[in-house]
Amino acid sequence: MTHIFAIANQKGGVGKTTTTVNLAASLARMNKKVLLVDLDPQGNATMGSGIEKNDLETSVYDVLVKKTSVGEVLQTAPEAGFDLLPSNSDLTAAEVELLGVEGRDHRLRDGLKNSQGSYDFILIDCPPSLNMLTVNALVAADGVLVPMQCEYYALEGLSALSQTVEAVSASLNPGLQIEGILRTMYDPRNKLSQEVSDQLIEFFSETVYRTIIPRNVRLAEAPSFGLPVIVYDKSSRGALAYIALAGEILRRHGRNDSHKSDDSNSETNINQSAPKDTADENSGNSAA
Repeated sequence: MTHIFAIANQKGGVGKTTTTVNLAASLARMNKKVLLVDLDPQGNATMGSGIEKNDLETSVYDVLVKKTSVGEVLQTAPEAGFDLLPSNSDLTAAEVELLGVEGRDHRLRDGLKNSQGSYDFILIDCPPSLNMLTVNALVAADGVLVPMQCEYYALEGLSALSQTVEAVSASLNPGLQIEGILRTMYDPRNKLSQEVSDQLIEFFSETVYRTIIPRNVRLAEAPSFGLPVIVYDKSSRGALAYIALAGEILRRHGRNDSHKSDDSNSETNINQSAPKDTADENSGNSAA
């Protein structure tokens, strides 16, 4: 069975792209077959996977607008071990070109239909807005992974996203639900971060992943080299956190087979330990 997750949050700068790329790479390291769909016209997930977006001859735009097959657009992240449907600025035209087209909200789902059996996980990197591209992702997905910073306004954004998920589930994709809430760029020395984290656990309980993604310089540097952090610096705190997240997701879905990644203490470890150096706290920014 293929699990399709839309990584979504209408608030920008919370780590959607960082999470999509590094979770894809971590799952691939655990011998899972992974397809990353870059549905953001900025193409940051494409660049962060080591593929030059400005050199693309075809992209996910062609899948949505021209109904080009996934196989004709597919690329492989050279260092990371997962497949990619790349994106670039051409995608900005898709929303206009599909206006009035029947079934426009189902274009991505229809395009992925013949490829689902080839993958264990399909991860869709959504744009930071609730537009037609995001709706396509939600219609194609069976779960929504929500990266969010532990700050006050993030809770309001989560409420709005939850309402959108419910609306899509009611009208376009029955059964769609929030797969999990991921706390990103977490600083344990920030009291507000701890308070918001506690509120998330109180209201969303087991929907909140136990794994927490800390602020980390290596995590912020990796995209500029076109690499997931697990390739750029596999011993960094960011890399270890995403490996833990992949293990947690596999356990949730009973797909860990012989691969085990101990994330049971990941929350405790991050909460109890300060970053290794001042730069990790002050200059690390894993948002995308």
